[in-house]
Amino acid sequence: MKSFMKIFVFPILIVALIGCTNSETKPFDPNDLKRVDVLIAEENIGDTTTIMEAEKLKALKEVFANIVWQENVKAQMARKEDVKATLFFKTEQNSPERLVEYFIWFNENDVSTTIIDRENNSYGTLSTEDTKILKDMLLNY
Repeated sequence: MKSFMKIFVFPILIVALIGCTNSETKPFDPNDLKRVDVLIAEENIGDTTTIMEAEKLKALKEVFANIVWQENVKAQMARKEDVKATLFFKTEQNSPERLVEYFIWFNENDVSTTIIDRENNSYGTLSTEDTKILKDMLLNY
């Protein structure tokens, strides 16, 4: 009986485990954004603000869709981020929300924004118009 287990059951278990793992993360559709938690770094008090209103999420979805990403970049900034935004995406009916953290720096005179997604080693930028919208949405909530 033990040899039967080794020969037939063990390989089946290995195949099942390999088939159930999915190491590839698919990119997120901004339309799947359900919530944004905002932590303003300069306050250092640990309080987060949650954005869940449909109108505000719609504006944020449009801004996040316009980010120009540079992939596989290990970016470092000279100062601490202005905002840490945690984006909550709902991708499938029976799966938990997927979280993505963006570290955001607003540059002088609202000319541009630098966004780093450390999980994917990505560095993103926004246009001046989108920078103003994002800054207003996240800092003046």
